[in-house]
Amino acid sequence: MQIDINTKKLVRKPENYGAFYSLLNRLPTSDRDALKESVVLQYTDNRTSSLREMSLQEYNAAVAGMQKLVPPTYQEQLIKIRRQKRSSVLHQMQLLGIDTSNWDNINSFCMDSRIAGKEFRDLDCEELDALQVKLRVIRRKKEQK
Repeated sequence: MQIDINTKKLVRKPENYGAFYSLLNRLPTSDRDALKESVVLQYTDNRTSSLREMSLQEYNAAVAGMQKLVPPTYQEQLIKIRRQKRSSVLHQMQLLGIDTSNWDNINSFCMDSRIAGKEFRDLDCEELDALQVKLRVIRRKKEQK
């Protein structure tokens, strides 16, 4: 934290600028320095062009704004898809009456060789798809009885 000379208030500063530079490098431009200055000026209301003089709130707003402009990487897309598949499988487990608030319950259910044969966290996208189909079949058979 630093004290702002003009307002005599404590100002929190970012501790790491990695997220900003990571996004900056993914934006299309021929002059990175000019783009950096432009972004910093925009989010500090033309108060400064220095990244180090940004407050934490201004920095977070700039990073959030830049994330909207940068298309997700292939890896980020895979993570998002896997997260959605995991959520769907957990929902199916809930419908079967499995307590999904306890990871031990989830893992012991998945470890059954008839279900998945491995822990939930180790399942890839294809295995999650197969598991979801199995869970729907189990639920359908349960409902028919």
